[in-house]
Amino acid sequence: MMRIGSARILALVVCLTFLAGTALAEDILRHTFVIEAKPATRLCKTHNIIMVNGQFPGPTLHVRNGDTLVVKVYNRAQYNATIHWHGVRQFRTGWADGPEFITQCPIRPGGSYTYRFTITGQEGTLWWHAHSSWLRASVYGALIIHPRLGTTYPFTLPHRETPIMLGEWWNRNPIDVVNQATRTGAAPNVSDAFTINGQPGDLYPCSSRDTFRLPIYDDEIHLLRIVNSALNQELFFSVANHKLTVVAVDASYTKPFRTKYVMLGPGQTTDVILRAARHRVGRYYMAARAYNSAQGVPFDNTTTTAILEYRTRGLPRPSSSSPVVPILPAYNDTRTATHFARGLRSLANSEHPVYVPQTVDENLFFTVGLGLFNCPNQSCGGPNGTRFTASMNNISFVLPSTFSVLQAHYFGKKGVFTTGFPDNPPVQFDYTAQNVSRSLWSPVRGTKVKVLKYNAKVQIILQDTNIVNAENHPIHLHGYDFYIVGEGFGNYNPRTDPLTFNLVDPPMRNTAAVPVNGWAAIRFVADNPGAWLMHCHLDVHITWGLAMVFLVENGPTYMTTLEAPPPDLPLC
Repeated sequence: MMRIGSARILALVVCLTFLAGTALAEDILRHTFVIEAKPATRLCKTHNIIMVNGQFPGPTLHVRNGDTLVVKVYNRAQYNATIHWHGVRQFRTGWADGPEFITQCPIRPGGSYTYRFTITGQEGTLWWHAHSSWLRASVYGALIIHPRLGTTYPFTLPHRETPIMLGEWWNRNPIDVVNQATRTGAAPNVSDAFTINGQPGDLYPCSSRDTFRLPIYDDEIHLLRIVNSALNQELFFSVANHKLTVVAVDASYTKPFRTKYVMLGPGQTTDVILRAARHRVGRYYMAARAYNSAQGVPFDNTTTTAILEYRTRGLPRPSSSSPVVPILPAYNDTRTATHFARGLRSLANSEHPVYVPQTVDENLFFTVGLGLFNCPNQSCGGPNGTRFTASMNNISFVLPSTFSVLQAHYFGKKGVFTTGFPDNPPVQFDYTAQNVSRSLWSPVRGTKVKVLKYNAKVQIILQDTNIVNAENHPIHLHGYDFYIVGEGFGNYNPRTDPLTFNLVDPPMRNTAAVPVNGWAAIRFVADNPGAWLMHCHLDVHITWGLAMVFLVENGPTYMTTLEAPPPDLPLC
């Protein structure tokens, strides 16, 4: 009898263990994206824009850490298209990363492709967007990664969560805007409006009726998941008469940081806690406007707004009193932008540790900045008849057109790219001088990659230059998070500046804002094989060539080796 009872107990324990494991198991989540043109009305005008599933912004995807996403994308637009899952590590699944001609050929009009990848060790706010020409002006949406079942946030559980997608709007087709600039060599026209969750807000014509409104209730804790999905502009964000507590950036938890303003470069995300004041009434603007660090460069000087609206449960919506307006920083307020960036620290506790490389195997120095190409008979639309360009280490990146870099690497296809992207600029000079020699203004075109051994510990100094114009560059690295261990203004000093590095709790990001006329130092471990684009997330700059590619070799085991390409990978 005892044996039978013990067997039953053992079976019960096994069953319960299985059920518990099933409850905590990761899911496979399937979605369908249809990319196509649909009419949209903003600023008193209606024209077709490219959307996903008829939504602008596109659908918000919710997953948990450990889930697998399977997204079938149908391209019914008239343009080539891809989808990039911005900030997702893509361990071994580089074929799903999305940048056109880097990890895949584009999905041609009428074609389809299935993106399949697993979220590994990430929690917080990321996003997805088109990565072909300027389609991401309207093809984007939030990707919210919740903690695994049985775990929770390392901060007070919010009552509600809301994505805040900051964007840009043109009264023209953005593809026509960039094509005109590419044809003439001039800078593209700036946007006509900024948007919050697809709407410009009260300060623009014909826009008040559809202004995004966020209700909030007495003593409520609200998590705002802010994404700068603008194409070409860094933005300040604030909520009138409210302080915000930053708790995460780029899906990486931070030490709580109280602030009146948030500054986000395109591609960056920031999670903030907004606490409703007790017994408060009224309406308050959430607002965003440009941080424009480049002197004398045209920019969109408008302000987008949404409304934070205090309500009482069980009572009707309050009367439409005029919202309180926040005082935003000046468009050129580099001090406020710097204060925000330097206030960020990784959480760095036992549950969310940091793994900052204390030594480096690859010590790289990359200049980032603009340039000019001469045109025959000074026939182009840039300064003095030249053509705008941009580069890293004097190489202006040229996208392949017949094969993607990753396909060429995997199949051994020659002639698509060359190795030997330089570890340092070919010429050392005073990078932030007021008058950089004109002989240094014209880079060399090329499709060069830098090869990294698996598990190499990498440090990159990203140095802004004052060629044509200095400005703050949001540099995004695909396939990786990295630690921003230091930053400063002027030229990087390899003797003294490393003494100031934070190797204890630096912020971890996937997009670093390189200070105007300054530098940023980042570190990461090359533990993800594949071809990974590194570029400025101002789309005008990647259009001009401010990009390069890391080619990370396979590791020694099956689980450290790039997967084989999927059977439906688009053909060129």
